[in-house]
Amino acid sequence: MNKTELIEKIADEANGSKNEAQKFFDAFTNVVESELKKGNQVQITGFGKFYVQQRDARQGINPQTKQRINIPASKVPKFTAGNALKDSIK
Repeated sequence: MNKTELIEKIADEANGSKNEAQKFFDAFTNVVESELKKGNQVQITGFGKFYVQQRDARQGINPQTKQRINIPASKVPKFTAGNALKDSIK
């Protein structure tokens, strides 16, 4: 399912227009992104948790040249599914 299909499904489930669903979807993603940038986590009970994880700097190997390279530290967004979501797909 892609973003357009997801928005159509949300509109159908909520008995609303695609335009309204698009606005709410965009608002949701903007809020999650904004909170993650601040270093906060977004927890939706029963669904899951969005958070930022710090990756340490490390050594890697370029697979083409076999040379060692330094991979800098970075922050990556993560999602952990909640128990209710996990149980619903069993």
